[in-house]
Amino acid sequence: MAAPITPALLYLDNVTVSFDGFRALNALSLAIDHTEMRAIIGPNGAGKTTMMDVITGKTRPNEGTALFNGSHDLTYLDEAAIAELGIGRKFQTPTVFEMHSVEDNLLLALKQKRSPLATLLSRRTAQERERIDALLERVRLTHQRHRRAGELSHGQKQWLEIGMLLAQQPKLLLIDEPAAGMTDQETADTADLLRDIAKTQAVVVVEHDMTFVRDLGVKVTCLHEGSVLAEGSLDAVSANERVIEVYLGR
Repeated sequence: MAAPITPALLYLDNVTVSFDGFRALNALSLAIDHTEMRAIIGPNGAGKTTMMDVITGKTRPNEGTALFNGSHDLTYLDEAAIAELGIGRKFQTPTVFEMHSVEDNLLLALKQKRSPLATLLSRRTAQERERIDALLERVRLTHQRHRRAGELSHGQKQWLEIGMLLAQQPKLLLIDEPAAGMTDQETADTADLLRDIAKTQAVVVVEHDMTFVRDLGVKVTCLHEGSVLAEGSLDAVSANERVIEVYLGR
């Protein structure tokens, strides 16, 4: 690997994306450290989804720099190569194998070269069992391991999908609105889970629920019209007159 260009895990500088003349991202600059959780907020159309699309290789920027882990230029890599580098993305709606057990979902997601069918039919190694046990405990699903994923609550499906991401051993997790549709207890447990993950991996959370963002207790970046409008603690960002005007209201 080439010498690091930046100490940040994720470094975006002057990233611009245009669709038929509309600037979805407008000279966006952002840096995420190796074990940091960052909350991204902003009104609809602010560029949050496009930002994640650029990071994961789904969208190519018209200009700007997007570096991962020091020197990997994300703008030249496809989605599979970026995932292999260690970037995992979870969309708002959970995507799990509903007919399979919770345990089998995690087994299918483990970072390994066997085909899915061979994975399910093979005998599990001691190392695989240990990893699955650890993942189940981490995402609070130890007692659900033999249930079909389709029988889980919405919140539990969210945790399972986060566990499936963790099984890929990512360095950075992109999580889209994890608190949507959850009960109050599930929301509180999810905040605890993400704080735990951020002790060892970087986490970027896109979220509209300000109560949930406050529970996370992390640095907040507010986007507007494709660029950073304000950044800092939630209290500081919430007090920003422009943030109030374009997003929070009075």
